[in-house]
This record gives sequence, C-alpha cells and structure tokens, in this order.
Amino acid sequence: MTLFGVRAPARRAALLVAGLGLWTCTWSAPAVETIKILTEEYPPFNFTDKGKITGLGTEVVQAVLKEINIEGQFQSVPWARAYETAQTTENVLIYSINRSKEREKLFKWVGQITPTDFYLFSLKSRNIRLGSLDEAKPLQIGTVNQDIGEQYLASQGFSVGHNLQSSSKYELNYEKLKLGRVDLWVMNELGAYFISRQAGDDPAVVLSKTLRIAELSGGGNYMAFGLKTPDAMVERFRKGLEAIKKNGTYDALQKRWL
Repeated sequence: MTLFGVRAPARRAALLVAGLGLWTCTWSAPAVETIKILTEEYPPFNFTDKGKITGLGTEVVQAVLKEINIEGQFQSVPWARAYETAQTTENVLIYSINRSKEREKLFKWVGQITPTDFYLFSLKSRNIRLGSLDEAKPLQIGTVNQDIGEQYLASQGFSVGHNLQSSSKYELNYEKLKLGRVDLWVMNELGAYFISRQAGDDPAVVLSKTLRIAELSGGGNYMAFGLKTPDAMVERFRKGLEAIKKNGTYDALQKRWL
C-alpha cells in the first residue's frame, strides 16, 4: 500500500526520523541554577590562594551548594562592598559574617559555619595590660572597614579617625601592629594566628591576647542573605547546612582546618 507515492512503513520511518531531528534541534539541557556569593579576604575562613577562593568557611559553603544542587559564583571583594551588596541585592549570599544585635534585622541568617573568639591583640613585647574595654580608649586600634570588630567598638564609644584606624585588609592591621602604628588589633583568634604564621612569625611568641571581647565571641561566623532574598531560597540553604552537619561533612571540615 502506498500513500502519496511512498510506502506506508517507509513514510512512518521518515516522519519518525524527522520528528527526532526536530526534537534534537529544540531540546537543550536545563540550565544549572547559580547564585552570586560574596566574601572577603579573611583567612583562614575565606581567602584567595593561587587565584582560587578557599578557606574553612568557603569549603562549608561549597559543601552546602553541592548538597542543594546549586552552583556558586564566588567573588572576593572589600568587606564594606560585600556587606552593602548583600543587603541591597536579591539572591546574593554573604559569608563569613558575624551575627550581632546591630546586624540582626539587616539579614536573613542561614546558620553558623565557623567558630570565633575575638580579642584585642597586642605585641607581647609591649606588655600592654587592660582591665576593661574603656582602658583601651586612649590607644590606637587597627580595624577593618565595616567589619564586626569595628562596628562593635564604634557602638562602645570608639571612633574611626580618633582611636580606630580602619583598613581594607586584615593583614594590614598585623603589619601596623608590628610597626607600632597601632597599639591593639581587634581580630578573631584563628584569623590572627593564621595571619601571623603566614608572615613567618610564631603567634605564641609575638601576640598577646590582651582583652577578650565576650560580646563577639562564641557566636561564630555565618552565611546570610539580604532581606530582598525570598524566604524559600534562605530555607533551602538552611536545610543544606543542616544536612552537612548531620552527615558528618561539617565536622570533617572543621577538624581539617582548625
């Protein structure tokens, strides 16, 4: 039997091939879901090594991304820029960010990714002793623009340009401390020791934990979104973080870095 001069089986085969060709031309793999992720140079939690952003906080975020099947576009920028962009732009994740009373309502908090313990550090050779935070006000303190240490000290009556010297990088404050340009350095313990070792020093010999800042200690570093990000996205990351804490990935990363 023929149909329009072509045998029916042959015509059906031709139509099938044509249909498959059309389907092949129009189908494409689904786009990978991506999200912008901002951080800063804040070793050992997040820092650039040989052109790649790494660190304990970074690896925790990467583990969460893998868990929830989202691709992250990581970028390291000055903290003040990351802080502002995350607040004003939808679907921008920021880490490692300390959670504080002043910041509480500015972000949607995913969860803690690394521990922290903050101090005012001084050089052991200076033999500086402090009984309270107020006793530090006559001294010069190295801070980073808009980071948690600077924000906290400003809330306690310190001010940039008077007794706070604000920098864009944490390493600059360590250099200032060693050169005597500042008397104290507000920094988390792990970060201070890491930067000291990177500079070829032994932190146990060079640095003194002059005054612990209890209000900034114990809470840890977080990942967070600005208020414009939908709750559904925030919850997705929360569940991913909970999952890696339950399956042992989180603890394994902490042990490898700390």
